[in-house]
Amino acid sequence: MKTGPLTHIKVLDLSRVLAGPWAGQILADLGATVIKVERPGAGDDTRVWGPPFLKDEQGNETREACYFLAANRGKESITVDISQPQGQDIIRKLAAQADIVLENYKVGTLERYNLSYEDLKTVNPALIYCSVTGFGQSGPLAELPAYDFMIQAMGGLMSVTGERDGQPGAGPQKVGMPIMDLMTGMWAAVGVLAALARRNETGQGEYIDLAMLDVMVATIANQGMNYLVSGKTPQRMGNKHPNIQPQDVFDCTDGKMVLAVGNDGQFGGFCKAMGHPEVAQDERFATNRARVINLPALMEFVSGEIGKRSRKECIDALRRHGVPCGPINTIPEILADPQIVHRKMLRYLPHPTAGKVPQIVSPLNFQQAPLTFEQAPPLLGASTEKVLKEIGITPQQYAALLASGVV
Repeated sequence: MKTGPLTHIKVLDLSRVLAGPWAGQILADLGATVIKVERPGAGDDTRVWGPPFLKDEQGNETREACYFLAANRGKESITVDISQPQGQDIIRKLAAQADIVLENYKVGTLERYNLSYEDLKTVNPALIYCSVTGFGQSGPLAELPAYDFMIQAMGGLMSVTGERDGQPGAGPQKVGMPIMDLMTGMWAAVGVLAALARRNETGQGEYIDLAMLDVMVATIANQGMNYLVSGKTPQRMGNKHPNIQPQDVFDCTDGKMVLAVGNDGQFGGFCKAMGHPEVAQDERFATNRARVINLPALMEFVSGEIGKRSRKECIDALRRHGVPCGPINTIPEILADPQIVHRKMLRYLPHPTAGKVPQIVSPLNFQQAPLTFEQAPPLLGASTEKVLKEIGITPQQYAALLASGVV
């Protein structure tokens, strides 16, 4: 039995790749029943986005790509060909029992199949229907396909990410994970949960039009406001913060670390930790405004002090003085970090072909409705017969649907 605050909610997940499935996984982690609809014989595109693929207990590769495994925990997979009328009828029956529909088809696709919001709300007026696309349901780019990389570029993120001009390795860079897919998935989850709260008050369903490019523009946050107020176009600054200093990557005697001073008190703590409390009173550095203006001199002082010490020595001293800092961990290092181990962020769930599958789980910790993680990302179509039985499909009808390729 699932636990969590959404155990009373049923989600019909018609999405694939990452943004939509990420939203579905968030809802599944929160306890919702999430039915993922996939193409017969093929499934979600990401099932084949490998290597790497999950290995079975004998060390042989399974057909489960790690990309798929990252975004589909806790769901039930069914296969339905929605291009066929019988498949469309199955989706309508499922939507009649659902609270939420997630979809990320190209604009107009589901309308052609009579599965748009306007179609499905006739069978379920209380339905909350969220469409995720690259550019939204309207506008000059609405019908174009989109992927995370191009959205990072178009939305301005890459213009402020990467080493500054004139430095080795200078040039625009994308973020090292598909951050806009993930952010769009989170906004989708926020949107449907807000619509659920409103439905509890009004009884009304809702349609949500969510665009990845809109999410990207909403995410430029302080950089966008910097431009709007100053009129100056933000530039790439490498690891330096445009508004707060000192914040950068620094070399210790045995490796690199990050310093993330956020206020004048923390800078005073840094100076004390380095054995130079008087520097915090220097008029060039006493305030954040002064430190930003006098950045070259500030960096000479900070990098010189950090460069005299080992990484552990420096981090230990700074933490004793309450200064935010840390090592630049690899993925294996952070997953083995005592803090992450204590927080149980890495779990191993039972898997039908691999024995177990690792999962980095939800960061949400509820006291009254704690989350459980027991359901691994599903095999393709593993729940088709079960779910169709729940909507009244008989064994004979199921056999006919199977034979005709509808499921």
